[in-house]
Amino acid sequence: MTANTSTARRRFLLKGLGLGVAGVGALVLGWGVLPPRQRLHGSSPLPVKGGAVALNGWLALQADGTVLLAMPRSEMGQGVYTALAMLVAEELDVPLASITLVQAPMDKIFGNVAMLVDGLPFHPDDNGRLKQLAQWTVAKAARELGVIVTGGSSSVKDGWQPMREAGACARAMLVAAACAQWSATVAQCRTQDGEVFHADGRRASYASLASRAAVLDPGQPVLKSPAQFRLIGKAVARRDTPSKVNGRAVFGIDARPPGMLYAALHLPRRLGDTLSSFDAPVALAMPGVKKVLDLTPALGQHRISCAAVVADTWWRAKQAAATLPTQWRAGAQSHLSSAEVFADFARLLDAEAGHVYHASGEVDGKHVQALRQVTAEYRAPFLAHAAMEPVNCTAQVKDGKVHLWASTQAPGIAVDVAAKVAGVASGDVTIEVLLLGGGFGRRLEVDMVAQAVAIALQCEGAPVQLIWTREQDTKHDMYRPAALARFVARLDAQGRIASWDNQSVSASITHQYLQRNFGLPGMGPDKTTAEGEFDLPYEIANQRIAHVIADSSVPVGYWRSVGHSHNAFFKESFVDELAHAAGQDEVAYRRAMLQHHRRHLAVLDAAVARAGSAPASHAHGVALHQSFGSIVAQVAQVSLENGEIRVHRVVCAIDCGLAVNPNIIAQQMESSVLFGLSAALGGEITFKDGKVEQGNFHDYPVLRMGQAPEVETIIIASAAHPQGVGEPGTPPIAPAVANAVFKLTGKRLRSLPLRLG
Repeated sequence: MTANTSTARRRFLLKGLGLGVAGVGALVLGWGVLPPRQRLHGSSPLPVKGGAVALNGWLALQADGTVLLAMPRSEMGQGVYTALAMLVAEELDVPLASITLVQAPMDKIFGNVAMLVDGLPFHPDDNGRLKQLAQWTVAKAARELGVIVTGGSSSVKDGWQPMREAGACARAMLVAAACAQWSATVAQCRTQDGEVFHADGRRASYASLASRAAVLDPGQPVLKSPAQFRLIGKAVARRDTPSKVNGRAVFGIDARPPGMLYAALHLPRRLGDTLSSFDAPVALAMPGVKKVLDLTPALGQHRISCAAVVADTWWRAKQAAATLPTQWRAGAQSHLSSAEVFADFARLLDAEAGHVYHASGEVDGKHVQALRQVTAEYRAPFLAHAAMEPVNCTAQVKDGKVHLWASTQAPGIAVDVAAKVAGVASGDVTIEVLLLGGGFGRRLEVDMVAQAVAIALQCEGAPVQLIWTREQDTKHDMYRPAALARFVARLDAQGRIASWDNQSVSASITHQYLQRNFGLPGMGPDKTTAEGEFDLPYEIANQRIAHVIADSSVPVGYWRSVGHSHNAFFKESFVDELAHAAGQDEVAYRRAMLQHHRRHLAVLDAAVARAGSAPASHAHGVALHQSFGSIVAQVAQVSLENGEIRVHRVVCAIDCGLAVNPNIIAQQMESSVLFGLSAALGGEITFKDGKVEQGNFHDYPVLRMGQAPEVETIIIASAAHPQGVGEPGTPPIAPAVANAVFKLTGKRLRSLPLRLG
């Protein structure tokens, strides 16, 4: 299949998949009955050098016994370089230290299946045939798409089966090779630490068996049971930590190909403004400046009107770009304000019912209309990603080929957009995926790739590194959507929730993302808008949860925990309101609605028990939330200091299925809590006259070390399939803190960020 045909087929399947997710329809009947694409062997052999022997599409053995493992996921601090290597090391029976990671080629077997399946808008309690059929269909489509992407807390979840199978198959081939060499049976052999042992004492290293093993059929792989695990489940130190401590780690911004030039952008001050002219000679007269370019015509759907300055150092490029005289045409959003956004949201909720994501019973029935009513309205602002590594990409266009050096979560999409901008086939684009200094969803976008390639096209074959300033990163992000939610609940005579009616409004990330990155129109509902609202675990007989999609001139994108990031705040704060209205303890109130959700109960009870009693002048706030397959409960210990909210301690309990590496899980809970707490206490992007009002960490604050609370993590033991870890710890922290503040002040904070004034 040619690269251009592959891209066209991907667009077709994505369009069909979008319809399938929204309407759970069949993609193509004739195609659907075919068996799912296998994920063990690539379309071409795993590229190896120096006499290494590939045993399948995922791994190869070198002469010194080192295992080369193709890594299809990006390391952005979440620990996948360790956790995924552990899966292979476990099944292959080799020391973790013997595994060397190499970048996976652009092959469909490395596509992220779990991330797309998780996009289906089914309630977690729904186990019907329709859900099973939809999951099977979307998983099959995802295998055909083969989109290599890191996101949705899906890396371990997705790799759990294929990466273990890769290790188990290779191990079976090596054992078979030893059996052939010794005229032995499989039952007489065992493996350990990269060797095959015979019961009579003979032994052979994997490396010595590799060539013979490579031609053998492994048959159906037999995976270990949890009782047989030697490595999985252990708190293993992260493999990427030493290089990050000693400075050897190479992030996207560290790329240094020979002869590299630097580029900086001159971006519009207001949303939607278009560059009409600029005075290039002024910039060209400055030291080191090589070129001044208008990028607007070259970027296609990734278009943001801007100019670029190329120089021999980035500082010189930045200085010249900042002083470049420009003229701009005002766009339709030149008067946009945050107040206008929320006013539009309110009008939409007044006028439209929205798409109903979940309904049961009758929220409007006569039997509930006479009951006591409690209403509330909550809101959340736009948020920037604010990763420590600024947006960047390095590109070279030479001899009809494109080479990229990028810290990206979506290398497959980056390759496609680079090919489109450069006018070459996708097969003529190569990419080196470097470490990410934070992703949080921002590096699912490829606008910086399109810009870097457009610049490199005009630099006579020289590689060019594009770096955004921190201010540009803040003022021209793809923001977490702002949202507005309304709740109407009815309480019976015992204070129990008799009905729950929740309607919310926000922009659709998925609609914008498909348009930006695949040129596809957004259509139908978007699960990310209502996730965390429609899938609540509480046992309420009468429910209706709906969402209205608002057209947005503000660019929105995936942000750590996506819709859960604000919907958990809405939902868990309102549950607390109802407990207070009923005159009941907030923990007991939740427990009474979880009698058939034993896993949720166990998580909630574990967090509350570990938290104990709050010290004098402090209060505990509780929140429980399920996202990305994992259940998290948090208890935040809060006080007020000089009129400010201070969080001292957070107890976080999580059930994420089988814990592959407890050490990484604890780190991710700590990271998620601090990330979510930064947003809860200070994160806010506001617009005035079409401009973003924030620009850097002084007015878009993130938590400082002195503000960071102690975080204690409890991992609930489980043998279930591993679920998400990188994001589920973020959603509960804002409502836990807000609920504690209510205990301290009697004031219910219904807007983020949380402010007492």
